[in-house]
Amino acid sequence: MRSRILICNDDGIYSPGIACLAKVASRFGDVRIVAPDVEQSSMGHAITSSRPLRYRRTPLPGKFEAYRVNGTPADCVALGTYLWDKVSLVLSGINLGPNLCSACWHSDTLAAAKQAALLGLRGIAFSTAVSITEKTPDFSQLEPYLAKVLELLVKEKGMSLVNVNVPEKPKGIRWTRQAVKQYDGKVVPGKDPMKRPIYWFTIKPLEGEEEGTDRWAFGKHFVSITPLRLDLTDEKDLARVVASPVPPPNTRRKLPPKLTK
Repeated sequence: MRSRILICNDDGIYSPGIACLAKVASRFGDVRIVAPDVEQSSMGHAITSSRPLRYRRTPLPGKFEAYRVNGTPADCVALGTYLWDKVSLVLSGINLGPNLCSACWHSDTLAAAKQAALLGLRGIAFSTAVSITEKTPDFSQLEPYLAKVLELLVKEKGMSLVNVNVPEKPKGIRWTRQAVKQYDGKVVPGKDPMKRPIYWFTIKPLEGEEEGTDRWAFGKHFVSITPLRLDLTDEKDLARVVASPVPPPNTRRKLPPKLTK
């Protein structure tokens, strides 16, 4: 029996990135697409609990079995794996834009892969750079690198959560760690037509690259493969505080102060 591969994204079911990923992934197993009906970028690991979800079959080029969901990428993975038994791998992407450094915290592309890991499955997120001058990105030149990455990771059974970023014109592949020393989020104030204050939360360009990180590799035109984990525990800090136990609170009952005449 061929492996079952569920494919999701956060750009919506009609994104060209998901079609490319499904095409390459079909070499490694049976593919089913379950993706949001509209774009869900930067939603983080949101799940829908205040309303029901709908799961509707959607025809797509390539003759892949595909369904759209009125929810988030995490919803799509949870629902897709519930309705399709024995899924062994979840792929997310290809996102139209990289997910590097601190973006991993709020990326919906990565959230879909994390949801797979939470369910005890393997999850791999794929993102790429997109030129703002292109109406429809050409993913054909990326296909050999996508196939090579999947070939590497399918064999690497121990990794349950992986973040992959593919530059526009790759020249190789590198194993990397996440860059965490910089944050690219910022608030930009403005005014609406009625002169009332409004605010945009957007990104700013980052400068400087620490060698060996995802951002460094991506900037050097290498495909970045970063193994991640769900456990956010800071082992160093935990070891430090455990070595100095906190004394128990004073449980002796305090008497009220004496009244003076």
